[in-house]
Amino acid sequence: MKKLLAELLLLITLASLLANAGYGAERRVGVSPWGPDDEIGRLNLMTPESQARILSRIAGGEAYDLSVEYFIGMPSWQAAGDPQYRLWLTHTPRGTVIDDPMHVGHEMNSHVSYTGTAVSMYTHMGTHIDALSHFGLDGKIWNGFAADDHLGDRGWRVAGAEKIPPIIARAVLIDVPGNMGMDHLPDGYRISKEDLQAALLAQSVHIEVGDVVLIRTGRMQLYNDAIAYMDNPPGLGLDAARYLIEEKGAMMLGADNLSFEAFPSELEDDYVPLHTYLLAEQGAPIMELVFLEELARDGVYEFAFIAGSLKLRGADAAPLRPLAFPVN
Repeated sequence: MKKLLAELLLLITLASLLANAGYGAERRVGVSPWGPDDEIGRLNLMTPESQARILSRIAGGEAYDLSVEYFIGMPSWQAAGDPQYRLWLTHTPRGTVIDDPMHVGHEMNSHVSYTGTAVSMYTHMGTHIDALSHFGLDGKIWNGFAADDHLGDRGWRVAGAEKIPPIIARAVLIDVPGNMGMDHLPDGYRISKEDLQAALLAQSVHIEVGDVVLIRTGRMQLYNDAIAYMDNPPGLGLDAARYLIEEKGAMMLGADNLSFEAFPSELEDDYVPLHTYLLAEQGAPIMELVFLEELARDGVYEFAFIAGSLKLRGADAAPLRPLAFPVN
């Protein structure tokens, strides 16, 4: 009986989200079925019961690190003029001998070798999660929060990266090029609903309501060549995103590319329709630059997904360190 009630509640939730989708009518931000104060959208589909259920299935053995390395020259989004990744030394073993920044003297500095570093970066670099404040429509973000009311000089006061909870959920990998017999998808390839369905069928895996769904394009094979990685990448199409959210009930989507969606846009009035659809209309966070090569190599298509992001107050994205654990 409890399971039936839980499934009924999820159906009601999904129906409410669909009503707010705005397709076939004027597009607008979604109104949360979790109340006027909701700032995390579909992450509310996580429950203590769903988390305990997937954790109980962990098989043990190998854990897969789904994050990428940060390094000078790494792929980054430059089209809008955002900064590249930078790392510099603030202290070196020989420099501290000369500068004596801690005022401990030459002998101590010669004995205790001190190295320190600092970094500067755009929040949408490396493996990261987009908060619901990243993209909106007509000056509003998910749940009707308006920039005029909630965006100050120190960032968003609602739906920022610091509000993202630890993510523990069942996850599914959809290896699109693998199912097509390719190492990676061609430049600019737009993944369709049919592509996803074919891969899921071949992998003998299904999507459950509340899942994390990760889409492999194979683009990660070019990660060490920033120019090639960023040049006209393949990505998800709008019908594919709608299929995963509206038909299958996914909680959150991710991919191994940086754009997530394919370009040019499918809509004349929106240059990033998947971002606005997922974040603003459906309240579904997006993960980008997720490392999926090892999961695909080993044929691990269902797993426990555990991740935590940096709690950057007011930011619209944050670095993420996701881990995948095979399940029984």
